Amino acid sequence: MAQEGGLKAPHRHHLDWQTDDFWNEASLLKEMERVFDICAGCRRCFNLCNSFPTLFDAVDATPEGEVSHVDHKVFWQVVDHCYLCDLCFMTKCPYVPPHPWNVDFPHLMLRGKAYKFKHHGASVRDKVLSSPEMLGNFLGIPIVVQTVNAANKNRVIRKVVQGVFGVHADAVVPEFRSDTARKRLKNHASKAASEPVEGTRGKAAIFLTCYGNRNQPELVTDLVAVLEHNGIPTRLTPQERCCGMPKLELGDFDTIRKNKEVNIPVLAKLVDEGWDIVAPIPSCVLMYKQELPHLFPEDADVKKVQQNIYDPFEYLMLRHKAGKLNTDFKQSLGKVMYHVPCHQRVQNIGLKTKQLLELVPDTQVQAIERCSGHNGTYAVKREYHEISMKIGRPVMEQVAESGCDHYFSDCPMAAEQIQNGLPDRREPDSPLQLLRMAYGI
Repeated sequence: MAQEGGLKAPHRHHLDWQTDDFWNEASLLKEMERVFDICAGCRRCFNLCNSFPTLFDAVDATPEGEVSHVDHKVFWQVVDHCYLCDLCFMTKCPYVPPHPWNVDFPHLMLRGKAYKFKHHGASVRDKVLSSPEMLGNFLGIPIVVQTVNAANKNRVIRKVVQGVFGVHADAVVPEFRSDTARKRLKNHASKAASEPVEGTRGKAAIFLTCYGNRNQPELVTDLVAVLEHNGIPTRLTPQERCCGMPKLELGDFDTIRKNKEVNIPVLAKLVDEGWDIVAPIPSCVLMYKQELPHLFPEDADVKKVQQNIYDPFEYLMLRHKAGKLNTDFKQSLGKVMYHVPCHQRVQNIGLKTKQLLELVPDTQVQAIERCSGHNGTYAVKREYHEISMKIGRPVMEQVAESGCDHYFSDCPMAAEQIQNGLPDRREPDSPLQLLRMAYGI
């Protein structure tokens, strides 16, 4: 009889979150104890995030040195420190399915978060931080956005906010913009003409994302400019809600379902009309490529969107593979430090951003495949900010010591976290901004 595991590729099971057992506390704690015992005996993931040191220190503090003697209160601390980067499953753990031990640490932590949210709710702070669309709609009002952005730069006000609301005074919080990407591109009419190549349809509908629309609209306008420069017709999705990734971090499955029921029909219709979907934020792409399919495996439209959504540089490199990428670059970029965000790494697409930018003459791109420590809302929370900076310190030191001409991350929030740890607080670029610079457009 063939042994399970071995050299077989890792396989991830869907979440059975609509079963009674999923929400049973005794069953959940039993599974935590089983998996935590395996982790405590292995410890390969000790340096990925603070979940693992929290667990291992608690085990080592017991006289017996066993998970079975750890207070269950610690189990929930382990859950709170997990920010669902998925790197333990994708890059470290030797016991993932089809291994008979069947360890999926991130999905177990997600189950814990969902149980906590369903039975205990969440703080006002956590609900607000996980609602970027609501924040953007309110803070995008011109008089409001000016006041809030100014307040976020005032040290005294930030100290008050830290004490009252629990957002750390030293954490970088994104600026909000009233001149959204949707407003900027309201009258956009594509003049490009393209053709399908293997892996793409040859025309791209842009899922703006909350961050790309409200916080850094240049991400979207740069993406449109680069795609059009490559002869790829573009349009915006007619509407969208938040992809749901912030609510996943919170364990709020009901809101994820509601947002899915708004977004998926719109995106699936675009796919049926021959459009590829491209989004500028790795976490949002991952939500459609991985998280929603695991939560709603029977939804045919979710599967359809999963198979037709792309990271921008993944999309452009598919065009390059077919000989359709414009490589008429006008300006070199010099030495570039590139932080590869976790939510892009676990998409298993390879270092497409690095590969494309290295096509630019006289350009050297050094990739940093370590966590920045930002991790959604984790880095801005009062109780976790200093830990997040410690996690990101090796990345920040590499950038600071590199003498590079540019540094960036595909995730703009990770880039801001790196900036926060640099001695000179030098501003990052974005990869699309650099590509546009190289094209001279």
